[in-house]
Amino acid sequence: MTLSGLDLKAVGPRIRMMMPHLTPLEAKVVETVFGRRGFDESIPLKQIAEESGVSEAMVVKIAKKLGFSGYRDFRTAVYEYSRLPTAEMHQELSSDDSSAEIVQKVFRTSIQALEETLAILDIEDFDRAADLLYRAANRDFYGVGGSAQIARDVSHKFLRIGIRASVYDDSHMMLMSASLLGADDIAVGFSHSGNTSAVIDAIQLARKNGARTLAITNYDNSPLAAVADIVLCSTAQGSPLMGENAAARIAQLNILDALFVAVAQRDYQAAERNLGRTMSAVASKRKDRGS
Repeated sequence: MTLSGLDLKAVGPRIRMMMPHLTPLEAKVVETVFGRRGFDESIPLKQIAEESGVSEAMVVKIAKKLGFSGYRDFRTAVYEYSRLPTAEMHQELSSDDSSAEIVQKVFRTSIQALEETLAILDIEDFDRAADLLYRAANRDFYGVGGSAQIARDVSHKFLRIGIRASVYDDSHMMLMSASLLGADDIAVGFSHSGNTSAVIDAIQLARKNGARTLAITNYDNSPLAAVADIVLCSTAQGSPLMGENAAARIAQLNILDALFVAVAQRDYQAAERNLGRTMSAVASKRKDRGS
């Protein structure tokens, strides 16, 4: 990771994505840097090492593990990122917060997630995903819990424009679905952590059978991302009370809303025609019930 050509809003998300791959001691060093007030380009390597309780060599090693050339590059990136308005949006919730403070903090955390997800979104991968979803003969979506709800949301949107997608949230049903997919199909795995074994197993099987695979996750180095052809990542800063999932879910829904529009755009006339038909059918049913 270098600052040249890098959107500074992506610095925090890229480092957060690497956190699961750090040891507890390495993670403590990163948390020390991000938790330090007044962190700037004048902070010497020795001071960070002392505050973290590690050697200077360990700090340099961690910086390189995170993708930087060394401590100075890491320090500059974190300093520049910390000066951004979006970096200051996230504030921890407290038991003493008023209702107004709770609303402000929750909304600002979601805004930060949207801004930083946009910064890390790979447009080429986004376009590839839209093409595959548009051309696929079968579109099978896999997710568990909250991720399944996200899958259902986008499946509903696609159906409105005449594009059918099936959602599976049971591990056995996922495997049955994946076993029947082929080269003309796409399997999409939804998992915030990227560690959901049922979803990973289904995506692996679908890929083995020749289907194209897409992962929607918060970690581009996760096991799910490793077995997918395309990865679209959300990002969100966690908190003890809300975790990462709440804000990340909003970011993922926005990625998928954008995908929906991009897919519809590939044959706008057909999308518009099918939308008219589906909305007319729903309106007619409502009218019958009201009469």
